Amino acid sequence: MQIRLWDNNLKVRLLGDGLFNMLFWMYFPFITVYFGQALGNHIAGALMTVPPIFSMIGGLIGGGLADRLGRRPVMLFGAILQTVMFAAFAMSPSPWLDYVAFIGIGIGGSIYRPASAAMVADLVPSEHRRQVFATFTTANNIGAVLGPALGAIFFFNYRQELLWTCSLVLLLYFIAIYFMIKETLPDAAKQNAKPTTIPQLFTEQLKSYRTIFQDKIFLVYILAGIFALVAIMQLDLYLPVYIINHVPAQSLFTWNGEAFILSSTEIFGWLIGLNGLLFVLFVLPVTKWFGKWKERNVFVLSSLLAGVGTFMVGLYTNFWYLVFVTIIFTFGELVRSPVMQSFISNYAPEDARGQYMGADSMQYTIGKFLAPMTVFLSNWIPSMGVFTLILLSALVSAVLYIQLFRMYKDKPSGG
Repeated sequence: MQIRLWDNNLKVRLLGDGLFNMLFWMYFPFITVYFGQALGNHIAGALMTVPPIFSMIGGLIGGGLADRLGRRPVMLFGAILQTVMFAAFAMSPSPWLDYVAFIGIGIGGSIYRPASAAMVADLVPSEHRRQVFATFTTANNIGAVLGPALGAIFFFNYRQELLWTCSLVLLLYFIAIYFMIKETLPDAAKQNAKPTTIPQLFTEQLKSYRTIFQDKIFLVYILAGIFALVAIMQLDLYLPVYIINHVPAQSLFTWNGEAFILSSTEIFGWLIGLNGLLFVLFVLPVTKWFGKWKERNVFVLSSLLAGVGTFMVGLYTNFWYLVFVTIIFTFGELVRSPVMQSFISNYAPEDARGQYMGADSMQYTIGKFLAPMTVFLSNWIPSMGVFTLILLSALVSAVLYIQLFRMYKDKPSGG
């Protein structure tokens, strides 16, 4: 489905989401360092465990409200909340107020995302959803590649200007949503959306989520995703610890008798850059290559590539070998990304699509809590022991995905 054939809602959001995501990555990778400098590393480490909890709650609330009130008002609220919080961050005289604003930014984003994803599912036929979600992923990853490089300059030297820029961009995006984006809430959801008071709204939402979490198929899907993410998230957790401590500085190549030598830290930086570049270049082609594959097979392949590729990092320390295994585990994440959202879009009932999108975020929140255990365990377990645990987590994920699709027969439009 070519972009020129997209609904105008999607075109506006592709541009807005891509631009803001670049600004997001200009500050987010450095936020822990900032709080560490301002409050101390121990306090900063403890504080950074809290935002994912608020983000999960925000996602659940945003998803439920998107099915009750509509996609557009929830997206507007999420955008304006982030706008206000970025402005508060820019004007804040205290790192503690900065922290409150940072949490507020996260809540605004988590409220926005389920409604945004549900709108894509509302507008795009099921056979084109993988490709459209992959296009959004590409736009976001362009920002993830460019943002940290620019943020390394702007965040520490021009932090207030950067935060005001984020606030302004989000304000303009809020205005674009207000004037250019139309509501897409399906008729089935509108029929179930009875006018209620705010307390009744939240009571009904809790009842709806209770029903969702009694859905055994969905729970297996979440559990499989958690085990998969334990492997996928190691690029930001155990891999830098391992590479910096165990991979020696080495010559990349020699030119005219001069060796180009990379330190262990630089090697990790190159691998991170390669990971981001692969995402930008290959999300759309990979989605097309695997377009005919069943969703079950894509999920299983993703878990195996991520687990085996990460495990192989511990076998050899040569730079070019590490480039090779980085390609393997990156493709594990690549093939998974668009299929996840298309699976939930196809699986969720039309009148509860936003709530399922919101509940889907739980696998990321729980994964973020469990994945850092590899760093903790590395103090007592040899590196190959840690890599073995990562591989076992990925294998458990693959088994759970096989079980998931035994419980749930694919819809004709799915894989």
